[in-house]
Amino acid sequence: MPGRFLHVGPVIIDVVMAVDALPRAGEGVFASSAHTLAGGGFNVIAAAARAGMEVVYAGAHGSGPHGDLARAALRSEGVPVAHAPDPDADTGFCVALVDGDAERTFVTRLGAEMDLSLDELRTLRPGPGDFVYTVGYSLLPGPRADDLLAWIGELPEGTRLVLDPAPVVGDLPAQVLDRVLARVDLLSLSAGEAATMTGRADPEGAAPLLVHRIRPGGVVVVRDSANGCVVAEPGGVPQRVPGFPVRAVDTNGAGDAHVGVFTAAVADGLAPLEAARRANAACALAVTRRGPATCPTAEETDALLEEYGGGTAGP
Repeated sequence: MPGRFLHVGPVIIDVVMAVDALPRAGEGVFASSAHTLAGGGFNVIAAAARAGMEVVYAGAHGSGPHGDLARAALRSEGVPVAHAPDPDADTGFCVALVDGDAERTFVTRLGAEMDLSLDELRTLRPGPGDFVYTVGYSLLPGPRADDLLAWIGELPEGTRLVLDPAPVVGDLPAQVLDRVLARVDLLSLSAGEAATMTGRADPEGAAPLLVHRIRPGGVVVVRDSANGCVVAEPGGVPQRVPGFPVRAVDTNGAGDAHVGVFTAAVADGLAPLEAARRANAACALAVTRRGPATCPTAEETDALLEEYGGGTAGP
């Protein structure tokens, strides 16, 4: 049976507003639409759950209205929470501006989701076959990052660690990044993040450099927007898995959809290249919909893959 997906990163609230273009400094614009939804780590959780994986939200959350909204969203996906809410703080939020080219700009206020203690982490007890997911935001300097690193070091051998380093990867101390990478089994990151980590702007050049920094036998996936992704495994030549041609209207949460579906596919026994093609298909559908957590169901992903030839190597 596929293992569980234990998400120890932050779930926050996204306030998503669509604008024609970003305002210049000192100016303002009107949004054509606005939505307040669970976001951040919720996007990955929803993607993995809709792909058929058993998911547990094992991160921290607050007791205020934002925390209530986050828990309601998790319940709607059939995802339980592992910890009680923080009685003294609310969950944080992010204002996401989506412009006419479907590009995103963020302003974030962090909250209770960043306060996950070592004692709380030690109650989780992941087992063989389980996947633990974390993100670069949880590794930013502070005592809770130290707690997370200590717990990661205690993970049992059969538990696989998934890391998305996020746009903050350049702000992570080198020793922290090296320490967590040494335990990572699945590294999924954007082409820009891969360039920050390696100095290589081309995903085919960055991916093999990153394989040597993660756990032996691990897999690196460099997400390259509409161009699909590049998959690298130890001892092999990096392989580009093409994307699917769609008209994007909102790329918010696209990377999260990719890593969630990829992990679920690997947990279900698919080889990394097959899992990457499935993740590309889910990501393509996600960007045709407005909102942060727009990952399709497994059935919708199956339908797109069938449209483009089922198990073939590319669209």
